[in-house]
Amino acid sequence: MLNKIISVALLVIMSCFANAADSIDVNPDMGKPGQPARVPKDNEFKVCADQDNLPYSNSAGEGFENKIAEVLAADLGKELSYQYWHDRFGFLRNTLNAYRCDVVIGTNTTYDALNTTKPYYRAGHVWVYRKDSGYDIKDWDSPDLRKGTIGVNDKSPVAVALNANGLMFNAKPYRIQRDLNTSPGAKIDDLVNGDIDVAIEWGPIGGYYAKKADVDLVVVQIPEYAKDEMKLTGKTYWNISAGVRKKDKERRDVIEAAIERNIDKIYAILDDYGIPFQKPSFEDRLDGYKRHKK
Repeated sequence: MLNKIISVALLVIMSCFANAADSIDVNPDMGKPGQPARVPKDNEFKVCADQDNLPYSNSAGEGFENKIAEVLAADLGKELSYQYWHDRFGFLRNTLNAYRCDVVIGTNTTYDALNTTKPYYRAGHVWVYRKDSGYDIKDWDSPDLRKGTIGVNDKSPVAVALNANGLMFNAKPYRIQRDLNTSPGAKIDDLVNGDIDVAIEWGPIGGYYAKKADVDLVVVQIPEYAKDEMKLTGKTYWNISAGVRKKDKERRDVIEAAIERNIDKIYAILDDYGIPFQKPSFEDRLDGYKRHKK
């Protein structure tokens, strides 16, 4: 009887995985050892992306990385297509490294699992607060940071700066990896609803959802935290690049050149989505040296 129960449970679990794969149009055997793999075509520009992760991307093509992909595909004269998978543990294993797609539009420049292009923008964290709060937050010494509840992702790099400035006592922690049943902008929703007074958010998420909010919100880029060059545990800004498979140097160079030719269009897209950004800079070893700095 116990064996039968276990067998039924396993079938249910396998069915759930199968349905998850079917929902994002994935052949679960593709890319496995001994199985035939997709062969990239010369005329396709196939992007690895999340199907439900605005402002970055969604299956309707409404994210800013969808729009950047459209610009690059048009420049290269290639047909744009996608392989979607939720951007969390296993993303690269089930997309790029399984040869189901060929490029990630946005990633940390020094992410060693990818061969990355030169960075095309720099993103960091932001403070977001209601305009009608009367707050005026400019830096970590701003008195208004001590007046209310601050929403911050637990164990994120910016939490180091929060703690170092004695502000953890009024912090409300959020999961660093969101529940897929909630919006990526859940923290901004809580700010609008009055559940928190200040949101510390990753810039692209904070800027985009603040722009879409029904109330006026103020978005302030957080100054780079004074960090230990060896540990860099409080790093709050990162250079962003496109990325391909480690051995795919030729593809990387082609995409890098397309980015450089279209950088003004890309910056216009970021502005249109309310994404706070800076031009790439090289402040420490995690910003990318060697080829990226040239």
